[in-house]
Amino acid sequence: MPDLDDTDRRLLRVLQRDATLSTQELAERAGLSASPAWRRVRRMTEEGVIAAQVVLVPPRALGLSALAYVQVSLLDHREETIAAFDRFVQAEDQVVECATITGASDYLLKIVAEDAEGLERFLMRRLLATGIIRATVTNFVLRQTKYTTALPV
Repeated sequence: MPDLDDTDRRLLRVLQRDATLSTQELAERAGLSASPAWRRVRRMTEEGVIAAQVVLVPPRALGLSALAYVQVSLLDHREETIAAFDRFVQAEDQVVECATITGASDYLLKIVAEDAEGLERFLMRRLLATGIIRATVTNFVLRQTKYTTALPV
């Protein structure tokens, strides 16, 4: 694990809020001059502390007003079943997160759709149609009270 000092952490906090800042603006907000800020960001990128800089698009801006968390249990745990499920998840843009979990289910998916009917279509015509799913439990999000991609630094 890379050794991060307070200055690195300040830079990361600023970047997690807005990665579109110029190097000069980033440096000013972190209390540095531009060259040291740029060198630190480059080093953290090379070390894998900064994995990517992306644009966050609000789902509603694209007409995606439905959000659900779906717990998935596979029919079996054979290597080929797990690989097939992993391929399915990677290929489906509506699945925005997937995690292997403990408990009664095998996976937790975060799925976006235009509306409740779109979510149902995805579940019935895509997910369950794979033929490798034993059961699902779907939790439809009524209201999101917090959303952030920023990690505590």
